Amino acid sequence: MKRSHDSAAVNSDMIRKPIQRWAPLFLVPMFAAFLIGFVWPFFHGLFLSFCKFKTTSKWEWVGLSNYEKALADESFIYSFGFTAVFAIVSLVLINVFAFAVAYALTQKIKGANLFRTVFFMPNLIGGIVLGYIWSMIFDGFLGYYQTSILMDKEWGFWGLIILTCWQQIGYMMIIYIAGLQAVPEDMLEAAKIDGANGWQTLFKVTIPNVMPSITICTFLSLTNGFKLFDQNIALTGGYPYLINPDGTSVHTTEMLALNIYNTFYVGANTRGVAQAKAVLFFILVATLAIAQLTATRKKEVQQ
Repeated sequence: MKRSHDSAAVNSDMIRKPIQRWAPLFLVPMFAAFLIGFVWPFFHGLFLSFCKFKTTSKWEWVGLSNYEKALADESFIYSFGFTAVFAIVSLVLINVFAFAVAYALTQKIKGANLFRTVFFMPNLIGGIVLGYIWSMIFDGFLGYYQTSILMDKEWGFWGLIILTCWQQIGYMMIIYIAGLQAVPEDMLEAAKIDGANGWQTLFKVTIPNVMPSITICTFLSLTNGFKLFDQNIALTGGYPYLINPDGTSVHTTEMLALNIYNTFYVGANTRGVAQAKAVLFFILVATLAIAQLTATRKKEVQQ
């Protein structure tokens, strides 16, 4: 027995030492790609938010004026409010329906695997394609009411909600299914023996044990809601426009990402302002994501 332990130790050392010796060689390309593809563009963009520029190599330092213009832009403030409402509504609907579907498909019904595939398939379609497909669907339906999704703010909002839910519910469903399948069977059996009904078991046993999945799905739903861009530009493009008394216009279904995009390309002198908006957008999404993760992970610890 001693010889076998010694040989195992020797073999482990023989395997570990070459890995430790050559590990940096494999890590350097990945680390370099991370620096080039993420770290450098991020900090360069942060620097350009304090500049007036037409191209990234020709800039003029203007300090905080870009941020002042961004915060004074009514369209940016409006887009923030519109995006916040959209993110909250989509967050609730996506997670409620995804959990309900996942719960139903883990109850040993026939054809569960087929239903999982069908519900997940919309997530495989690109946002631009979905936007144009649903645009035709909505316009075909709204044609009976002599209107269009580009002419009605309310329809534009709910159109974005329906599109986003249809695309993301299947993805969140997969995460919830994994969480539901990990619930200990002995806890469910103990609840049944104690006389708990279905609703009591769901809220007292199942949901507390699925909190890690709820944390992940809430994080993804919240951040995706604020970052939505391709579906927005393809489905409504920000229409309809609202003309203010001073002649300026507000795009009533324009979300934050689309507002930044439009600001950047409206003129060469507004690119610094768009970059400042992008930095503010990053701070907003990062703050909300960290706050949400902190709040929901506390629930996990309590369980």
